Amino acid sequence: MHGHTRTSTTPATRYGDPIYYPTAVQHPVMPLAELPPGVEMVTLPNGYRTLAYTQPQPLAPAAVAQPVPAWAKTTALLAPTVGGGIAAAGFGISYAAPGLIAMTEALWAAIALIAAGTLAPLLLRTGRGATSRGAAPVQHVTQNITASGMFGRATGTLNQR
Repeated sequence: MHGHTRTSTTPATRYGDPIYYPTAVQHPVMPLAELPPGVEMVTLPNGYRTLAYTQPQPLAPAAVAQPVPAWAKTTALLAPTVGGGIAAAGFGISYAAPGLIAMTEALWAAIALIAAGTLAPLLLRTGRGATSRGAAPVQHVTQNITASGMFGRATGTLNQR
């Protein structure tokens, strides 16, 4: 019966199953001469005898704190600054968007003025040639140019009276 736990049984219960009560197993005791260094048999305050370490165990070598490199400090300090700058730029662009749209409209208006300035002398020349003959009255020319968006196509109408 080596390696098995001995048990004692009591009479069967009323359902017919016996109740097993385990008995204490005696573990082999290591001779004190074979104990590793620093381990001794001690008696605890409650009377039990047990094996215990009697000298403090050497601790693992403590990690030596190494200084933080300068590039890491610089990067850590710049990260919030760069992030804040990007956030401020986005915020500024959101405020500037209506002004940028107005500037594109102003640019299209300037293009319309330039176009009107180049067309007016051509129309005046044709009108002068007719007036020098004394045959035609003075003509009035109205030009309307419209464009939508930054890359929208400009359309214009000429009204002559």
